Amino acid sequence: MSESPPYVACLDLAGRRCVVVGDGPVAEEKAAGLRACGAEVVVAAAYEPSLLDEAWLVVVARREDGERVAADAQARRIFCNVADVPHLCSFILPALHRRGPITVAVSTSGASPALAQRLRDEFAARIGPEHEQLAVELRELRAWAKEHLPTYEARRDFFRARVEEALAR
Repeated sequence: MSESPPYVACLDLAGRRCVVVGDGPVAEEKAAGLRACGAEVVVAAAYEPSLLDEAWLVVVARREDGERVAADAQARRIFCNVADVPHLCSFILPALHRRGPITVAVSTSGASPALAQRLRDEFAARIGPEHEQLAVELRELRAWAKEHLPTYEARRDFFRARVEEALAR
């Protein structure tokens, strides 16, 4: 990771090839997270450069594989995360909490996963079933709003008012 702040995005990995290099609990956790998002996950205990063929991203669970995989990934312009080695990463994984369509993600840009996890837990504790239900309802209104409210500003104001009204109860 560079010293610049990362650009934060949520990736649609459904059906996309993602590679996890390594074995053990870290590799299993990373693979499970990718599978939960619909990715086509390849897990390999032993690294071979051909594993990166047609991959969108790679996660390396063992530090000893990190430099080689990161170099190969960079040469192929594939995003790479090496667990616990931020300077080898072209993307980092925030601490996540999911509740229905809501995802809370906290990152310290690799500085302290423990702090990110603590903050995630604190924020996640504030999200209740009412927030989840509201998110579902608002998602269902998006198509209607796009059709009936002609500007971004009108849609923004409509949804802000709905959120305020729903959470003021």
